[in-house]
Formats: sequence, structure tokens, C-alpha cells
Amino acid sequence: MARTQKVASRKVALVFGTRPEAIKLFPLIHLLKDDLRFDPVVIVTGQHRGMLDQVLDIAGVTPDHDLAVMQPGQTLDALTARLLTGIGEALDASKPDWVVVQGDTASAMCGALTAFYRKIPICHVEAGLRSGDIHHPWPEEVNRKVIGTMAALHCAPTQTSADALLRENVREADVHVTGNTVIDALHWVLGAIEEKPNLAADLHAAAEQFAGKRIIGVTSHRRENFGEGMRAIAEAIRRIAAREDTAVIFPVHLNPNVRETMMAELEGLDNVALLEPLDYPNFAALMQASTLMLTDSGGVQEEAPALGKPVLVMRETTERPEGIEAGTAKLVGTDPDAIVSEVTRLLDDETAYAAMAQAHNPFGDGESSQRIADLMAEG
Repeated sequence: MARTQKVASRKVALVFGTRPEAIKLFPLIHLLKDDLRFDPVVIVTGQHRGMLDQVLDIAGVTPDHDLAVMQPGQTLDALTARLLTGIGEALDASKPDWVVVQGDTASAMCGALTAFYRKIPICHVEAGLRSGDIHHPWPEEVNRKVIGTMAALHCAPTQTSADALLRENVREADVHVTGNTVIDALHWVLGAIEEKPNLAADLHAAAEQFAGKRIIGVTSHRRENFGEGMRAIAEAIRRIAAREDTAVIFPVHLNPNVRETMMAELEGLDNVALLEPLDYPNFAALMQASTLMLTDSGGVQEEAPALGKPVLVMRETTERPEGIEAGTAKLVGTDPDAIVSEVTRLLDDETAYAAMAQAHNPFGDGESSQRIADLMAEG
């Protein structure tokens, strides 16, 4: 993008700490750096260290402040305390005109709270997601509701999300439907892979191993699924992988609550590839190569439909009902029988598969970051 003629520059601090936040904010960071209306400051908390750094490297984003807050076995209250003090010090040093947070992580909630304490206006990207149950997802549902009480600019990905905010008595003038920046990011990374195919080289071995089979891409990391939920998901994957025509590719999250269960239950199965966490280009390539996605992730519910891939959501509720309503996603919970039944239906029933694969993706058009930047320039 050509840099525009300089006007009064607004300093914008973007606070984030996890891989999903980095994916959804790097298109906005790119845009703000190229727009002389803004002076962006990147504050990284390091809430997900390794997976976060993968995205920063690929997107070419260098943090101005890196708080490195994570410690082994850290409790949520200890993490929250470290985030509040660390982000507060970074905001005092940078003195921004806006603070941008994304989604519903501890980093986002604490970024908003520290900005509120300093009376700095908050732009909430991906505002208005609600499951209606404060324990599912936990603690994210409460995190995003807390942010919603403080934000000056609510960038809702869909009209459904905007309506949820209006029902909570957020001022209509502060709520804007921008689409979801994850679609901006997906367009960017697919273009990058097209120019440099080796960006997705980590999938080549699994693709060769499972040539001719239909691929089920799997992700699972939600706290509410730890324990019995993870064991149930592992059982479903084992049964799905017993099909001769099907293979499972599962990048396993680094969290021990996920990793120990999945490795114990699935390692060594012929039709299952348990991979290290994939960087963003390789994960985009996995979605593109998969027949369908089996996930408890929020972001996959938005991204996979943009590629025409049905999504089965291994959760009891979702804060993204638009995908369910549009037919791009379906809630299946963690019951192994339900998961296996729905996967089997999509693999064996061409009509059922086409109905989900061809449904309209309600989450964005790739222009969300520009809309958000323009709203901050006007505010």
C-alpha cells in the first residue's frame, strides 16, 4: 500500500500475546505501518511463546515491547497480575492515543483494563462474540464481556456479534461491523505460499504418507476439554483413523493437558500423523488439503469455511453461531459416538458434504483491517 500524505499521527498500541491474536492482528499492523495517519507500537506479552514467535517471524512483525510473561505452571491469577503490571509499564513508556486488543485472551482483557486505568480509548477487534455461558469457553467468555464494558470502539465481525453488544446496552454509535481480520490474514498467507511454496514444506511428508486418502485436520486445545474431554476426542480420532480411506493430521498443542493425552492415546497409529504445532503457512496449507476440519478452536470455525471446508466443532457451545446458522459448521461436542457419526456422514454422504462446503462464509471479505484503521482515524 502506498503511504498516504502525513496528517496528525495517532500512536496506536497493539497488545497481544497468543498465536491466534497475532494472526488476526498482523494484517492490521501491516496496514498501520503503511499509513502515515498512524504510529503503531507492538506490545507482545508472550502468553504463547513459541507459537506466537512463529507468526511474528513469518509476518515480519518485530515487537517494540516483549513482556515474556509466561512461567511454567503459572496460574491464571498469577498470569493476570504479571500482565497488568507489564502492560501498564509498556503503556506508560509509549503513551498511545489508542490501545487495540483482539478477542478474549488474558492478554486482551488485561490490555484493555490497563488502558482503561489510564483513560486511553480501547479498540476491541472481534468484539461481541458471546456463547451465553460464562463457563464455556472458560475463561474467555468473561474476558470478552469485561473488555466490552470498557471499549470505545467495538469492531464486530458480524451483525450477530454487533446485535449481542447492543443487547448489552453498548452505544450503537460505538459498534461497527467490520468483518473478521482472520480472513485478511488467510488471504495474505495463501498469497505468500503461492509465491514461496516452501513456506508450507512441513506438510510434505504427511501429504506423501497419506497420498490418496481423505485428510481430517484436527486441532484441540480448549481448557474446558482438558481431562475427560481430551480422552473422548482421542477415542473418536482412533475410531475415525480406522477407516482405510481416511487419515488424520493433528498438530498437537504444546499444553501438557493436551499433549500427554493425545500422545498416549494416538501415537503410533498408522493413519494418524501427530505433528508439532504448525506455523501459520503450514496450518493454512493443512486446512486447504483437508476434506474437513475437526476442532475446538474458534479461529478455525472462521478460516476453514473460506476454503470450502466443513467444520465440526468439538464443543457444547460456540460464540460464533453465524457459522452454525450459515451451515458452514456444526456443534458435535466431545462425545465420541457423536463425533464419529458426523465425520462418517460427511465422508459418505456427498449431498451432506456439499451443503456445508458450499455454504456462504459469514465472517469476512479480506478488508476488515482497512475498515478498523479508518474508524480509529475518525475517532
